[in-house]
Amino acid sequence: DYFAWGETETKTEYTQDNSLTHGLTISELQSQGYIDGSGNLTPSHDAATANWGGSWRMPTEAELEELIVECTWTWTTQNVYKVTGPNGNHIILPAPGSCLGSSPNGWDMSGFYWSSMPYESNSGNAYCLRFDSSGQHVNGIARHYGQSVRPVSE
Repeated sequence: DYFAWGETETKTEYTQDNSLTHGLTISELQSQGYIDGSGNLTPSHDAATANWGGSWRMPTEAELEELIVECTWTWTTQNVYKVTGPNGNHIILPAPGSCLGSSPNGWDMSGFYWSSMPYESNSGNAYCLRFDSSGQHVNGIARHYGQSVRPVSE
């Protein structure tokens, strides 16, 4: 599924006009209850918590950076990344692309996974993990895009 950042349900179309958080400053996100004092999405606006419950949540920007730095990433013939941690455990990250408007883009070629944190340098963006067969990055992307969520648990 795809989610706009700070939203907990999927949509048929992802636009600036129907985004709940597009253009809100960090102070507005906090005053309206989207993020807490630490700058992370509150449980009621975290797609992982809202849809999986329990201790599931979206990762922080630092946790996504750690995933890149501390793990080995192997692009497979199935167009997914096998991400192996220092302990030998691994996860599979498919390449679902993202969605702008009503059409997915980059399916099977790239992955975009939201973090729980807004991007400080641009009031319309949030941090995300972005990858394709050539590498991985954590950067800001417009919050109205539909992107995937890879939950983490405490």
